[in-house]
Amino acid sequence: MTQIINQIIQFLQQGVAAIFRFLQLVWTWSFGEIIAVFQSNWQALPVWKIVLLVVALAAVAYLLYKAAVQLWEAAVAVFKAFVALLSAFVMVLPYIVVAGLVAFAGGWVIRTVNF
Repeated sequence: MTQIINQIIQFLQQGVAAIFRFLQLVWTWSFGEIIAVFQSNWQALPVWKIVLLVVALAAVAYLLYKAAVQLWEAAVAVFKAFVALLSAFVMVLPYIVVAGLVAFAGGWVIRTVNF
């Protein structure tokens, strides 16, 4: 059973690692393209290409803003989930203490009481 669980965990780790490698690849490519647009030779371009470049830069700025908003919302959700997890740990603490006391009392009775 332990081997199956270890294989499942290893599979999940490999899947998460593959997802992060893909995200890194896309992230690196996208920012490379964005930087290439900013490094364009503005003086050598005709007016219509400058207008097109400004439109492209505005679209990139808007899309980066949307990405930042989504990342912020995800970070807030992760923080809320972490707080919920901590509060759940605190809420079950009395049950854990009582279970420990019951186990202690049961063990004490088994070891010391003889009828």
